[in-house]
Amino acid sequence: MRVLYIDVDSLRPDHLGCYGYERRTSPHIDALAAGGTRCTGCYATDAPCLPSRTALWSGRLGIHTGVVGHGGTAADPVVQGARRGFTSAIGEGAWMAALRRAGLRTATVSTFGERHSAFHWYAGFHEIYNHGTRGAEQAHEVLPYALHWLERWARHEDWFLHVNLWDPHTPYRVPPEQGEPFAADPPPAWLNQAVLDGHRAGFGPHGAREPQGLGLGRPGADWPRMPQEIATLQDWKRWIDGYDTGIRYADRHIGVLLDALERHGIADQTLIVLSADHGENQGELNIYGDHQTADECTCHVPLVVSGPGIARGHVDPGLHCQLDLAPTVCELAGARPGRGWDGRSFAAALRGGDAGRDHVVLSQGAWACQRGVRWEHWLLLRTYDPGLKDLAPLLLFDLEADPHETRDLCSARPAEVRQGQALLEGWLAEQAIGSPLEADPLQTVLREGGPFHTRGQLEPYCARLRATGRAQHAERLLATGGRGW
Repeated sequence: MRVLYIDVDSLRPDHLGCYGYERRTSPHIDALAAGGTRCTGCYATDAPCLPSRTALWSGRLGIHTGVVGHGGTAADPVVQGARRGFTSAIGEGAWMAALRRAGLRTATVSTFGERHSAFHWYAGFHEIYNHGTRGAEQAHEVLPYALHWLERWARHEDWFLHVNLWDPHTPYRVPPEQGEPFAADPPPAWLNQAVLDGHRAGFGPHGAREPQGLGLGRPGADWPRMPQEIATLQDWKRWIDGYDTGIRYADRHIGVLLDALERHGIADQTLIVLSADHGENQGELNIYGDHQTADECTCHVPLVVSGPGIARGHVDPGLHCQLDLAPTVCELAGARPGRGWDGRSFAAALRGGDAGRDHVVLSQGAWACQRGVRWEHWLLLRTYDPGLKDLAPLLLFDLEADPHETRDLCSARPAEVRQGQALLEGWLAEQAIGSPLEADPLQTVLREGGPFHTRGQLEPYCARLRATGRAQHAERLLATGGRGW
């Protein structure tokens, strides 16, 4: 089987036309969805970037690999010690290793491994194409590598090609000559003046007052598509226009990639998978343009699958962990899944059946220490360390009525809070059985000083809060060791 996996960094499903977005960001992705299956309930179990791709490529949850963060112990897979054989557990059990054993040629066009020093992620690839810019490259710089690879391998019968596009990721860097394709389109209406006023009075990394970080230094480049603050609703529009323009730019080059399959005469013989490593908070929980939580915005990812044996025009409503994709593709390609994988195949759903989970558990360890439980139309967030954000220890959201997480229902719906807590506790107990780790890696992050990206930033950020008229938040954070509670 031929497999093309298009991996678009920081891509929210609800900013794509095929998921109901009104702006024309994604005509080529939409056409792909119309000819295949669109999954509406796919979640990256471990966010953000490094934990997410480690989970998918290893086939294992972060609570088992140890990778739940971006620095410290939790950025590397658990050391196997005396139990390690000549080949490591990831080397032997990686998704690409399983495909190689089934006879597929495996290749990646991505700078991800170098960007995060995630050299374990390369396990099982025959070929690695690294532009060398650590995620700063644009789609027009990525495509030549992928097109060149297809020139050599397209007509071979068995291969897997991973192509990684970064354009929706901050900074929003689509070349200025591409213009402003959304100048006439209003931004999403949920963020109104009252919501913005609340955000500006609040605090947190990538909040409305500091959307490009912690506000502790001007970014290295002045990106014209990214305002320094979200001070007005016009700034909000400019910010979202920048994100959506990145999606549109990636989509245009996805069209070029799909045209290449047509040119080689293999479009209808190739399994095409499109997804993302995570989504993106775009104002939700006062986080703009980053992926800092274990919630719907950060962890819900698009998943579109098209090709031989895949139902056309089908919508799969089931809940799936993204790492379920590894055994799913293996089943479709005739490969045997790796031993000990946490994912389970939902190939039946892609053929028009139903194979969903009743709940999924989500993890964040880079910008916060947090877990989320997603079931029915509910999301419960359990926060252990908010990473200098204004987040209560427990938050409950009805995503059907409130998809942008604006109303905490913990007080109003205690039964659902208890249900979510029971699901989380049951999951933690289940994952501890046979785990190679002695402790939950989120606890390791806490012991090492908290989330990597806010570690050591409490006092500098409190000085920033005082300087910008928010001294009350600074005193609260200092009094609680950065947690706010």
